[in-house]
Amino acid sequence: MQYLITFLEGIVSFLSPCMLPLLPAYLFYFSGGQNRRSHTLANAVMFVLGFTLVFSVMGIFVGTLGSLLNDHRIVVNLFCGGMMILMGMRCLGFFEFSFLKGYAGAVKITGLFSAFLFGLIYAFSLTPCIGTFLGSALMLASVSASAGKGLLLLILYSLGLGLPFLISAILIQQLTQAFAIIQKHYALLNQISGIALILMGLLTMTGIFV
Repeated sequence: MQYLITFLEGIVSFLSPCMLPLLPAYLFYFSGGQNRRSHTLANAVMFVLGFTLVFSVMGIFVGTLGSLLNDHRIVVNLFCGGMMILMGMRCLGFFEFSFLKGYAGAVKITGLFSAFLFGLIYAFSLTPCIGTFLGSALMLASVSASAGKGLLLLILYSLGLGLPFLISAILIQQLTQAFAIIQKHYALLNQISGIALILMGLLTMTGIFV
């Protein structure tokens, strides 16, 4: 169940209000000004690999940290569950974290390697934008108390975040209307996500979801 939820958190991160509106700009960067679908897709793949590498390292780190704190499992569960609840309350609009505000700077992709570097930079520069769901994924990785499980959880999160980029690179024209519909329902999406995060937090605090 943890794996499925982490994957879905990646998808929801892609749909966040500070991510989805920037999709046309990302696809323009991936295309490099060339009207070739294969070229755009190749750059998108390298971009996804870039941020997957960064998030995977994060997963290994927090998973290892969780294993070192295994003797304090109750405290770890309470802390991580409490953080998930706070993130869920943020989604519901109870308060805002000033440090969870993302941005996107100008980027120019000239080849596969630059697309990969863009992915690495993206993982750090837009982490505040997707911080709510990335943070939840990292909390789950921490309570797993395993570097291997932490790695797998963050790979699944990256897959959830990355697959929409790859699909969009192939089907951008067909998906334009779908994205417009999603943009109109951001409030409902945030409410559903907030409730789900709070429930996950409660289950983590009680030890049921670990």
